[in-house]
Amino acid sequence: MQGIISYSDFEKVEMRVGRIIEVEDFPKAKKPAYKLTIDFGSEIGVKKSSAQITKLYKKEELPGKLVIAVVNFPPKKIADFISEVLVLGVNDEEGNVVLLTTERNVKLGEKVY
Repeated sequence: MQGIISYSDFEKVEMRVGRIIEVEDFPKAKKPAYKLTIDFGSEIGVKKSSAQITKLYKKEELPGKLVIAVVNFPPKKIADFISEVLVLGVNDEEGNVVLLTTERNVKLGEKVY
């Protein structure tokens, strides 16, 4: 277990719900990944992210999928691509990333509490 943080520290991490609207291959990434374009609604808008999810997800099945992402980290350069948000996931037993999503359809941009 990691060190204890305060609730006010947790509140600084802004996790929002977005809908994947476009998926592209990312051959320049060191590890297999996709370039994702994600719509977070009118307040945040459309953002880009790189995600190492190629083992469990086909490009064709991702558009329309709701995901949870941290939207207030600074942009990160990955090869020739700027990742603007961090899409969240957990590893399965084999180390493959399983995306975090919502159980039901919710408004884009909703904050995770």
